[in-house]
Amino acid sequence: MKQVIIIGGGIIGLSSAYYLQQAGHRVTVIDKEDFHHNCSYGNAGYVCPSHFVPLATPGIIWKGLKWMFNSKSPFYVQPSLNGALIDWGVKFAKSATGKHVKTSAIPLRDIALLSQKEYEQWATVPGFDFAYEHKGLLEIFQTAPVAEHARHLVEKAHRLGLDTVLLDTAALQQLEPHTEINALGAILFRCDAHLYPQKLMQGLLKILREKEVQLLGNEEVVRFEKAGNSIQKVITAKNAYEAEEVVIATGAWSRNMAAMVNTKIPMMPGRGYSVTLQDSPYRVNYPAVLAEGRVAITPMDGNKIRFGGTMEIVPTSAPPRYHRIEGILNAVKRYYPAFDIPMPPTEQLWYGFRPCSADGLPYIGRIRNYKNVTIATGHSMLGLSLGAGTGRLVREIINGEKTSMDITPFAVERFA
Repeated sequence: MKQVIIIGGGIIGLSSAYYLQQAGHRVTVIDKEDFHHNCSYGNAGYVCPSHFVPLATPGIIWKGLKWMFNSKSPFYVQPSLNGALIDWGVKFAKSATGKHVKTSAIPLRDIALLSQKEYEQWATVPGFDFAYEHKGLLEIFQTAPVAEHARHLVEKAHRLGLDTVLLDTAALQQLEPHTEINALGAILFRCDAHLYPQKLMQGLLKILREKEVQLLGNEEVVRFEKAGNSIQKVITAKNAYEAEEVVIATGAWSRNMAAMVNTKIPMMPGRGYSVTLQDSPYRVNYPAVLAEGRVAITPMDGNKIRFGGTMEIVPTSAPPRYHRIEGILNAVKRYYPAFDIPMPPTEQLWYGFRPCSADGLPYIGRIRNYKNVTIATGHSMLGLSLGAGTGRLVREIINGEKTSMDITPFAVERFA
């Protein structure tokens, strides 16, 4: 049994705490905020093996350049001479190849399936209801080029063993009889599930408290006390905590935290936005990705529907650009003509920062400089989807167990 300090109170940190406590370790989680306002709360809630294509893909750089001057576009990189952004951008561009997409598919599939299996086990825990539904995910398209891409994507999904079917307009409409859909067709990823992130996070916090995991909010780690190749203490502005193992799961802030243990990970914050309607007059049966619009729609927890999207590569200090939510709602209207959703007031809008690695794969594993430090971050838009599986892998790494899958593609220092 070891004293494990986990830095970061999002889904990755809390999942790691869940598995490490189960394994008999004494666990403390330190969060720079209050555990209730991180990126794990406002996302689309997907648990999606279908997302086996990484963010770094051929053509994404050109699309980013085209969208850069559109204030409502789904992808934006804020120009800057910042060294971290330049380093990330160069590595991202080099990773955006067909070969990288092909080699990433299996590890992304495997960690998503592992995570889905763990979530399904969590859903059987008495009192742990997080509105989990394994009913599938639609990827809806409107144009012929994207329809052709969808056909190839279905073929790739089949080769990966994922239950997937291509739907024409009539078949799509049959699945969504409550509202007209303006589309040529859709992919139905039967392999996918979804959940309500707020219930998941709140339930997980409740379980950890009951298991006497120490949860320390509003404490920011400022440095580490080191001896040889080990971290001895984690130092916050308020206190010092002895550590036999340290887990860095600080999401979009992980690059700076990793630098404090002499480890360089190319990563940038990617801001996304969402808005959630309660008791909405509109209804959909299935979560959906609007392919050309780059928007996600999720029915949640019985009476809610969430609309989310955009990827802004900006510093965490950049003020929110709420007009991007207008772009999300306009895209929804193009696919669902009956959905007349006015721009909500600012207090009802959500944004958060995703930790975007330079190749679209997470960073999970030990580091070279300190033998008792594990990093788990860089999941881009898949943090919640891969959260439970990542937590299990962290436990296996710290316990010296054989990992549930090959984590070589997620090596923390693969760009070194």
